[in-house]
Amino acid sequence: MTESKPLVGVIGGVGPLATAYFLDKVVRLTRAERDQDHVDLVVFNHASIPDRTDFLVGRSSENPGPVMADDARRLEAFGADFLVLPCNTAHTFTEEIQRAATVPLVSIVAETIAEARRRVPGLARAAVLATTGTLRSGVYHRALEAQGVEPLSPTEADQELVMRVIYEQVKAGRPVDLPLLEGVVERLVGAGAQVVLLGCTELSVVAADFDLLADPRYVDSLDVLARRTIERAGAAVRADRAPLSDRSTSG
Repeated sequence: MTESKPLVGVIGGVGPLATAYFLDKVVRLTRAERDQDHVDLVVFNHASIPDRTDFLVGRSSENPGPVMADDARRLEAFGADFLVLPCNTAHTFTEEIQRAATVPLVSIVAETIAEARRRVPGLARAAVLATTGTLRSGVYHRALEAQGVEPLSPTEADQELVMRVIYEQVKAGRPVDLPLLEGVVERLVGAGAQVVLLGCTELSVVAADFDLLADPRYVDSLDVLARRTIERAGAAVRADRAPLSDRSTSG
């Protein structure tokens, strides 16, 4: 009889490319000698969930919270033992999602901050690169301050540049202006940031495509969530990093 393994429920589609990269990371970061060593997941790639940032900044009256809460119920009914949500802005609605299901939701915010503090003992200042919706919600800032870490945000002008990368480039499937983003990062480091939290999964896509994680200053939320998902599902994380650019498969 096949041994039962934890089933991971993925509330996906927020956005679709970030979800695809998350799944790719889970597969490539799992230490496996055969198919059966990999993590079991059920994925709801619900791309039509209303835009989280538009709702949070008042550009839309469509509340994504009830939609994601319903997704959580559906994934639990399918048999998910725990849930993951590869979107930082969506974690503004964590309480609503968690009330809808009895199985736990792994927090991308909490896990990313825990990784930053592990990487930099005595961490004092952390920069947060995220959507304007995430920054206005304060989910990262409150969590950092609760642990004695000062959060740093881009200036208003630099935040417009970050949003351009997220919405006009990554989400739109257009080429990314990496020097533009790196300029924002350098200014935050110049302001005292010891680490830069990539608190938007579209920025995680940029990190993967341009191998930004070779720079230890970057703590990528999607990479952290993938690793914690693997561990929580009872599998082991590879010691080496398997590049996303290596798309070879067998089957």
